[in-house]
Amino acid sequence: MSGPFTRVGTMSQPSPTPSVAAAVFGERLPLAEAYHHSLATVAAERGFIGPKEVDRLWSRHLLNCAVISEAFDEGCSVADIGSGAGLPGIPLAIARPDLHVTLIEPLLKRSTYLGEVVEELGLDNVTVVRGRAEEQGRALFDAVTSRAVAPLGKLASWSLPLVKVGGAMIAMKGESVGEELERDARDIKRAKGGEAEIFTVGGTVLEQPTTLIRIRRTH
Repeated sequence: MSGPFTRVGTMSQPSPTPSVAAAVFGERLPLAEAYHHSLATVAAERGFIGPKEVDRLWSRHLLNCAVISEAFDEGCSVADIGSGAGLPGIPLAIARPDLHVTLIEPLLKRSTYLGEVVEELGLDNVTVVRGRAEEQGRALFDAVTSRAVAPLGKLASWSLPLVKVGGAMIAMKGESVGEELERDARDIKRAKGGEAEIFTVGGTVLEQPTTLIRIRRTH
């Protein structure tokens, strides 16, 4: 296959596919493997993935992002803000072809890479938008997701305006998310956020489940 997936350069070869990946991605596992190869080579060469992350792309990036698919309703529209190299949006779109995923990334080099990946993999359920979350229109999506983008209060101010009333922001967060929630409660309410739910996904397939926080837009 020609394109970005063949330019290996001096980077190390991608690590073997773990057996659990088949349970997460199903028949679309070859797409996940192609994306993994791209992250380990092209994205690493361009500085989007740190050298120390290449050997643990499956465990720390692809799989823990893909399992958030458990949190989304069938056929819904999802925005991944500050998508970077496509995490969590691309693993989510691979695992759930029924979802309509928009990757929102402000930096040109990263958004260009995302466009290359989407074209190479033929991900017809993914759209790439170059821009900041706060520059987009209002109430466009059923859900907005993100990973390691900003503190919870600021993240809510970026995410919730993009969510339709009744929809939710569903963000990947660390174990200290409860402290963030308490600290940023006023900012979340100001962004029209309602009650928050903290939960984990991927517990049946991952050694360390992924922690999510779901905050619905109330009005």
